[in-house]
Amino acid sequence: MRKLLTGGKFYLAREEFAEAVLVEKDRIVKVGTDEDLRKLAYDAVIDLSGKTIIPGLNDSHCHISCVGAAYLQVDLSGCRSIAEIIDLTKEFIAKNPELTKNGVRTMGWNQDLFTSGEKRVLNVHDVDQISTDIPVILERVCGHICAVNSKALAMKNITKDTPPPRGGTIEVDEDGNPNGVLTENAVQWIEEVIPNYTREEKIQFMSKALNYAASVGLTSVQSNDIAAPNTYGDFESIRAIYENKLTKVRYRHQICAYTPQEMDQIINVEALEPIYQEPYLDLGPIKMFKDGSLGAKTAMMRDGYLDEPDNHGVCALDYDLQVDLVKAASNRGLQVVTHVIGDGAIAETVAAYQKGFIDGKNKLRHALIHCQITDRPLLEEIAAKDIAVFFQPIFLDYDMQILEDRVGAELASTSYAFKTLADLGAPIGYGTDAPVEDLNPFPCIYAAVARKNQQGEPDGGFYPEEGVDIYTAIDAYTIGSSYLEFKEAEKGRIAEGYLADFTVLDENIFDIPLDDIKDIQPRMTIIGGEVAFERD
Repeated sequence: MRKLLTGGKFYLAREEFAEAVLVEKDRIVKVGTDEDLRKLAYDAVIDLSGKTIIPGLNDSHCHISCVGAAYLQVDLSGCRSIAEIIDLTKEFIAKNPELTKNGVRTMGWNQDLFTSGEKRVLNVHDVDQISTDIPVILERVCGHICAVNSKALAMKNITKDTPPPRGGTIEVDEDGNPNGVLTENAVQWIEEVIPNYTREEKIQFMSKALNYAASVGLTSVQSNDIAAPNTYGDFESIRAIYENKLTKVRYRHQICAYTPQEMDQIINVEALEPIYQEPYLDLGPIKMFKDGSLGAKTAMMRDGYLDEPDNHGVCALDYDLQVDLVKAASNRGLQVVTHVIGDGAIAETVAAYQKGFIDGKNKLRHALIHCQITDRPLLEEIAAKDIAVFFQPIFLDYDMQILEDRVGAELASTSYAFKTLADLGAPIGYGTDAPVEDLNPFPCIYAAVARKNQQGEPDGGFYPEEGVDIYTAIDAYTIGSSYLEFKEAEKGRIAEGYLADFTVLDENIFDIPLDDIKDIQPRMTIIGGEVAFERD
């Protein structure tokens, strides 16, 4: 089956475009003008009516299982006070007795956005106002800190003498009693008191999330859903989605494995499943968590927080263990990607990666996820060592409100350094970390280019010298993200021999006012030459 995609403006490379593409099966076989390609043999035509087409967008880091689970959870993202969180969650329990009979867990609140009442992290006294009959676990939007009720504490047998799990904390009040606030690895630990979703529920809500990804123009996702904090996926459920062809969106695993034995299980057991021979589901890197988040003040900061100098954040992975795991992965030929936000976490992870380099080089493309707080020497070291970076530019939408208060203006000016790191030559891919932010790639592209929030503020941009141009941003979301998964020779470009993955836009993203980029909507998403989504 040969399809001719004609009458479009296909983005090939910086300032290079074509009118038409010929697709055979799932690959591009010819790129050129309408006139030339209409002379060739084809079986069907898709007339793109002058629309702009870019390579299929590829979210380099997200949590599809969390995006899906949110369909079954109370949405706290719009709450602007503790009282609103309490009322909304109580209402959700009343309306969903069967769904909540074993407890409530969700994520999405953000104390920095509260506009009435106290502007602080929730505690056990707040959450007890929701219920004391069932466990209630409310994660902040970042997923790195949670507030729980007394029922959850009791079910986990947490007292003032309970030691926290390694890489996490159990916060206490002035009397030394647990105050219902837990961070980092302790969040996943206490979530164990609530049963996970059934296999059928997981298949249903993850399929729905993946098809939502197609509706916002994504053709690929790289997702951390296995054994990760605050995620609900498992290998069997994700395989079932692709075995039953419930989505066309390509998926690459980012897998948390905390021992060499778990790594061997991936290589010697999971990798043998036949579905991985298909082009839509792929095993990927080992995913680690080094620190927390800026909003929760658990990101590892070398000099502490400006407003809390003695607080250096939370180390979720001790350096010696991190080195051992990096070496174990490298010895097995496995890529490692690590959640790092604070400069302390980034510096230690860069050092740990070098212990796992092959012949002194980063041949396995070990990478940093987030890489937010940096100074110039750290950026130069990342690039010099050819360490890849998974950026989430959309984080600026919120973080610009707190960044200078957390780290000071000098360090803020060299953080979220999208342009500097690109200019230094580091491999870069973009994504959203959904559900921390929405999967929609266009607000993310806008943040990278404009350095503004979704309201178009501040005028002129936030440290605008770190803004990239539209070509750089699109390349990061396509060929850049493909490089991070070793697919740059077949994915992320509109070129002969590449996969026929395209995002058809409703506007010419290369020639519209800057502030309109965030509002772009895909008209069509094509994956492997097949239409995965089409807007009415």
